Amino acid sequence: MPSSDAALWLHDKLPAMEAALAPLVEVNSFTDNPAGGREVAALLRALFAIPGLDCKTIESRRFADHLVFASRGLASKPPVALVGHLDTVFPPGTFEGYRRDGALRRGPGVLDMKGGLVVVAWALRALAETVGLDALPPLRVVVVSDEEVGSPEGQRVIRDELAGAKACLVFESGRAADAIITRRKGTGTVKAIAHGKAAHAGNNHQDGKNAIWALAGFVDRVQRLTDYERGVTVNVGKFAGGTSKNTVPDRAEASIDLRFCTRADAEALMMDVRAAADAAASAVEGTRIELEGGIARDPMERTDASAALMAAYAEAAAASGLGTIESPLLGGGSDASTSSAMGIASIDGLGPRGKGFHTHDEHIEAASLVPKAQALARFLARA
Repeated sequence: MPSSDAALWLHDKLPAMEAALAPLVEVNSFTDNPAGGREVAALLRALFAIPGLDCKTIESRRFADHLVFASRGLASKPPVALVGHLDTVFPPGTFEGYRRDGALRRGPGVLDMKGGLVVVAWALRALAETVGLDALPPLRVVVVSDEEVGSPEGQRVIRDELAGAKACLVFESGRAADAIITRRKGTGTVKAIAHGKAAHAGNNHQDGKNAIWALAGFVDRVQRLTDYERGVTVNVGKFAGGTSKNTVPDRAEASIDLRFCTRADAEALMMDVRAAADAAASAVEGTRIELEGGIARDPMERTDASAALMAAYAEAAAASGLGTIESPLLGGGSDASTSSAMGIASIDGLGPRGKGFHTHDEHIEAASLVPKAQALARFLARA
């Protein structure tokens, strides 16, 4: 079987996979460090220099380059997409270097998600060496450089490059027991800005229009939109306004995080947020509240197609000695949210197993690198 050939080819490749992972982790690729990100992109272009795989670079003025690798594949089959990101959350000097620690490998991005990129590269190398990529469905490998800030450019890259794909596998941090992610909440960010009229609180209090009072009413209203049973949460995480205690404030701002499980809930929530702003401003004469922002990421919704994709991947994972359970709903978004919103069956969390993403304890279990690559190779050989 071609899938067995590729898995066998990978069985002794852990040292080579580690040799590819270490330099990726050693280079700081904080999202707002485009120079480091471009260095990592150059390493990835070399890593994905695989027979049958072409590379396209999408330049960015703000971030590092986005990368797209594509194979020709069988014209009779629709493309399969593999998605990842090269940026990390750690600014230069805060968490650096690649370190071996017994069975663990530590460093910024080793789990989230440079390890996942190495898994993809070595699975494709195995298939290229055994069956050839032209014998598989066409592949679209997209690596964005801005995922950690919500993929403001990457979402467009994904939508452009994944059009027509039948399945999308995302190689974010592998979870305990190799749980396969089928659901993620969508996210939204809103800034509420209340405007009033300044006045001296002692001499002309009656002339003032208190923006903080209006915004406080808005905060009370939007916090009450949280509905745990539906998975809808609203969090006012920052509030600021005013200049001094004896001045009626003419301006106040609040920053709000929104989470939701379905696109319908997202649209309803935004309508409710706008209604709360109107009601709060109406309650304090002479004030108004403007809103900036909105839905940032669509939710990753479980569908019959994504459930079938999970089952097919789980079969390959089990053959590679991995777990096959389904992850519970996750509150954080990823680029799987974009592919899912396109109507593409999507699963996530297929990178090496580990813990501590977004912390200085970030690490992977080195022994999971090879079986994760074997699972992907087996899946693609049967796709």
